[in-house]
Amino acid sequence: MTTIARSEVLLCEARFYAFHGVMPQERKVGAEYTVSVTVGYDYAKAAESDEVDDTLNYAELYELVKHEMQQPSKLLEHVALRMGEAIFQKWSQAAYADIRVMKNNPPMGAACAGAGVNLHLVNDKTKKC
Repeated sequence: MTTIARSEVLLCEARFYAFHGVMPQERKVGAEYTVSVTVGYDYAKAAESDEVDDTLNYAELYELVKHEMQQPSKLLEHVALRMGEAIFQKWSQAAYADIRVMKNNPPMGAACAGAGVNLHLVNDKTKKC
């Protein structure tokens, strides 16, 4: 007998062009972003059934992230929190979400690949982490 101790659905480094930023120019011109999401989700039923309806569909997860990236915000912290709240609203059985939003080549005069935020949210409905 096999026991699944932990299962997650992943969206790795999805790329978007969006209009987030504190400076008005950032919200006007936009920038490239990379988003990664890990959702703690018990997909034991899906592993047994081989049916997409029994899991958290990563194509739907991508569309949710895409929708949130299209809503301009000043802070990436706000964008990440909106994503997490939307994930828990759509998939109430999700235990947690790790969300990373990176602005590629940020306009701060530094030579770096990106700057951004990581957010770890625990779904109060499940209390798993």
